[in-house]
Amino acid sequence: MAQKGIDKLIISSPFEEPKEHWLYIRETQSFEKKPGRRKAGYWRSLGETRKAGADDPGIFVPIELVNQIRPRVKKWRENNYPNITGTTRKLLQFWYDIEHTRRDKRLFWCQLEAVETEIWLTEANPAEKQGIEILNDGSDWERQCLKLATGTGKTVVMAMIIAWQSLNKIASPGDARFSKNILIIAPGITVRDRLQVLKPDNPDNFYQDFILVDSSMWQDLLQAKIMVTNWHTLAPYNENYGPKVIKKGPESDEAFFRRVLPDFGGAHNILIINDEAHHCHRPREDEVEDREEQEKATIWIEGIDRINRARGVLKAYDLTATPFKPTGKTNQVEKLFTWIVSDFGLNDAIESGLVKTPKVAVRDDSIAGPDLKSKFFHIYEHVREDLNRRAEPN
Repeated sequence: MAQKGIDKLIISSPFEEPKEHWLYIRETQSFEKKPGRRKAGYWRSLGETRKAGADDPGIFVPIELVNQIRPRVKKWRENNYPNITGTTRKLLQFWYDIEHTRRDKRLFWCQLEAVETEIWLTEANPAEKQGIEILNDGSDWERQCLKLATGTGKTVVMAMIIAWQSLNKIASPGDARFSKNILIIAPGITVRDRLQVLKPDNPDNFYQDFILVDSSMWQDLLQAKIMVTNWHTLAPYNENYGPKVIKKGPESDEAFFRRVLPDFGGAHNILIINDEAHHCHRPREDEVEDREEQEKATIWIEGIDRINRARGVLKAYDLTATPFKPTGKTNQVEKLFTWIVSDFGLNDAIESGLVKTPKVAVRDDSIAGPDLKSKFFHIYEHVREDLNRRAEPN
């Protein structure tokens, strides 16, 4: 039965697949609780609703690739993960071991599903993946995007992917599906520093903090080569910098690799993890984009291109809550990443209690007036006279 408001936002457990969801009915601006899981997708605002300032999210656009993949992963899970390696099975059993291992460190459903999706794409029987076509941005290396709302624990997902990939490679060095040479690229220095927990030798590492591996796996995990950097380090060498006598000319891809990734030595088959991956896209000349954002995207994407040409990129896992190219345009349809394989969006996260419930200020009781305006929505008129006032010394 449709209702104008939502009386209870949290209707799912964060540790289980959602069994129901709130459906927004745009025509009547009402909500209806529906059984089953929400389809993967996003809301696209329309020009007329933006101009009118209407309380209308626009139209719902499904992400068809995710809606194709999701039921196949579910069936594969229910059939006890056929065709996976022994290492992967051991990890999955460990991650799901609530009784003995994870009483206080349970993994969220969305984290497990995201990693299971990548495992399915890598290890499931090829016959199960017929008709699944993942289009990238024209790169010579493969990209797969995990869309996870902010607050759902993306860093833990990264750690799970690293453990799965590196432990499989160490157990079977000849298996080309896996890599133990992993590069995590961050959108800035602050995030880079926070992601140091993805290195096993960090005292606050997530593998031990979130109990992602047991003692027998731990020693193997220490063999992985994991480097965390930020996109700035992928900038090309400036051949015109310095005294003329030491100018070296253009930097080769191999020289670039050795300079940027010195810890990798002679490693090949590099696995890339892009955090806040909406900044990592291939700019086009016909697109209007903020110059600073375009520079970041160009350096980031071309840096991975050079790594691929020098040593080979196994795959790039993109993690972001907003997998759109930030072009500055209002039309999102053509800007959505086409390689999204898993989706747990903001509405899902709210209904599972993983993010704080949003509250919208309607009026401010401290202002008595006929319009009942909130002072925080119209704050300028209250503070403009003081903006240029010199502060009193302490």
